[in-house]
Amino acid sequence: MKTALALSLLLFTSSALAAVIGKDVSYKAGDAAMKGFLAYDDAVKGKRAGVLVVPEWWGANDYARKRARMLAEAGYVALVVDMYGEGQVTDNPKDAGALAGKVNKNPELAYARVDAAREFLDRQPNVKKGETAALGYCFGGGVVLNVVRAGMPLKSAVSYHGVLATDIAVKPGDIKAKLRVFHGEADPIVPPEQVEAFKTEMDNAKADYMFVSYPGVKHTFTNREADSYAAQFGLPLKYDNAADKDSWIRTLEFLKATLH
Repeated sequence: MKTALALSLLLFTSSALAAVIGKDVSYKAGDAAMKGFLAYDDAVKGKRAGVLVVPEWWGANDYARKRARMLAEAGYVALVVDMYGEGQVTDNPKDAGALAGKVNKNPELAYARVDAAREFLDRQPNVKKGETAALGYCFGGGVVLNVVRAGMPLKSAVSYHGVLATDIAVKPGDIKAKLRVFHGEADPIVPPEQVEAFKTEMDNAKADYMFVSYPGVKHTFTNREADSYAAQFGLPLKYDNAADKDSWIRTLEFLKATLH
């Protein structure tokens, strides 16, 4: 009786102490030093799937880390990808535009930096090698779509309010990952003609994708700071609680179906 009680207390205590672990990590992309953020639940035993989080143009900031923690709570090992090197972040659109512009103008660099993060995540002792997905937000959404177009070996990928246009030519068979794209229908940064061109591109490439468009929803709808950014910098951004929740629920269902 006493032994059973002691065991029960031990299990309860261990469960109570279990929590999401979040820590800064360093890795290399070529010669560049990258600083990401790794999150996982230490109560989950054994290896599990990994998910890359490619941030908005602000860099690997607190919002990206929040998403990584949410993924850890859902049972994944999540890595926030450093796209700029040395963990650079910014809080103004001028610097963000300059940093993102350098990456966008160099698709090979963008691919190499995401791929370095993917390989680092694969090497983690609690990650199932090859069972990897990528989520991208705004700038990060466009980056994720482009690395998928370039054939990165991901099981699945998700873009939230990401730019859909690209200079990368895609032919049938190039896209290996299954895709989900969440878009605000009232997003002035991604106009209707860009949406239609993307759908045509994906259809011609015979990609396995689903495009979800939210009526009346603007850019950056998943980030609660969007309204603050809009007021401070005059940007066409707007948080939408309903679209945020719906896209996250759909994402978790999608990850569950594509990662093992």
